[in-house]
Amino acid sequence: MDPGLLRGIFTVVMLVLFIGICFWAYSSRQKATFDAAAQLPLEPDDKPPADPENRS
Repeated sequence: MDPGLLRGIFTVVMLVLFIGICFWAYSSRQKATFDAAAQLPLEPDDKPPADPENRS
């Protein structure tokens, strides 16, 4: 295989990966998760910090 063919295959793989990530990000199943994440900066800071030893 010559380097041009490998670069072409790599480009196609990266394009398919990019399109897959775009479909995943804009899928309706992710909307609730992203909406909740978008509201995080607007939540009040008076909540106690999470217990650092209880991370999973």
